[in-house]
Amino acid sequence: MSVTTAHYPIHQPDAHVIRDDAEAIAVAHQVAALLQPGAAERDAQRAVPAEVVDAFSNSGLWGITVPKAYGGAEVSYATLARVIAIISAADPSLGQIPQNHYCLLEDIRLQGSEAQQRFFFDLVLKGHRFANALSETGGKNVQDIRTRIVREGDGYRIDGRKGYCTGSLYAHWLGVLAVDEEGRGQLAFVPRDTPGLVVVDDWDSIGQRNTSSGTVLADGLRVPAFNLFPSYRSYENPTLAGPFAQITTAAIDAGIARAALQDTISFVREQARPWIDAGVDKASEDPLTIIQVGALDIRLEAAEALLERAGLVLDQARPAPDVENVAAASIAVARAKVLTTEIAIEASNKLFELSGTRSTLRRHNLDRHWRNARVHTLHDPVRWKYHVVGNWLLNDIKPPRHDWS
Repeated sequence: MSVTTAHYPIHQPDAHVIRDDAEAIAVAHQVAALLQPGAAERDAQRAVPAEVVDAFSNSGLWGITVPKAYGGAEVSYATLARVIAIISAADPSLGQIPQNHYCLLEDIRLQGSEAQQRFFFDLVLKGHRFANALSETGGKNVQDIRTRIVREGDGYRIDGRKGYCTGSLYAHWLGVLAVDEEGRGQLAFVPRDTPGLVVVDDWDSIGQRNTSSGTVLADGLRVPAFNLFPSYRSYENPTLAGPFAQITTAAIDAGIARAALQDTISFVREQARPWIDAGVDKASEDPLTIIQVGALDIRLEAAEALLERAGLVLDQARPAPDVENVAAASIAVARAKVLTTEIAIEASNKLFELSGTRSTLRRHNLDRHWRNARVHTLHDPVRWKYHVVGNWLLNDIKPPRHDWS
């Protein structure tokens, strides 16, 4: 039975080019103001209009990590984390779809030739969206990649099945990870309409519903040699590839927590009723509610502070990454990720406790915050972040070098 590529209108991009960190943050707030009003409805309908995705990518935010040498803003890692958090507070599904796009750009920066960097970074600045086809749903663990790449003529051929392909429905290009004859990971960039590449829109999770994190099939997919990157080299030597990937996921969780807290405050102020024993006229005057909202805000502020600090540690390591400063970056991100994970789940749960039964009505769709937090924080187990930090402190064991550390 043949499978055809899922339909989604892919328009010719026309992106603004952002020039510096300050402009990136300003544009992020503008885009967030555009995305937030329709976020609940898009979640309920499990659909994102093409003009919304186009407005997001044409804003220039998808190109802010392009190096200055190639015309980009090359924003700091701290700024990138802040931008992702701002967008994710408005709509975390849309906040997540460029996350792997940014990671793919890091692969280009780390392993691309000058010609490759010039070609692909130019596409990004014009507004082309990249999505991942990296992970797989089968295999022993997340690093057990079954997709294979072999030399064929003057190019390569890829065959395999990929899962969790975030943003694939909306992408102009897909980054497909495959293992070569020597067992090394190779990353191939292919246009979405390439014969042999099929995007299946089958993402059916309870949360992050509009990330299009479904399946991608490669069946006799032909790839020119120019489009291939030796991604395995990113972990042969110390690079920031791992902590970079982790800080972008932590930023999404921080945004989810911020959205949940904002809606808690609004609902308590405007619709919730005070408990009878509080002896007050409004829910916002209930002393026990006041304490809990204050506690949530403090923990979220702490999470965001650690997220910013982690970005600064990455920024310090970027000029000359080595064993020590890459390990320090991984530790800093691990600390941030613990707090962003926990506050995202706590804030989205407390929303209902503090807002009362009426907040659970379907028309409010406030459960999307908990669903989004619960699903996205499963990206990799936060319990291992505690282990990474403790093992480093007690035994001088540096974090492992991979995308999840």
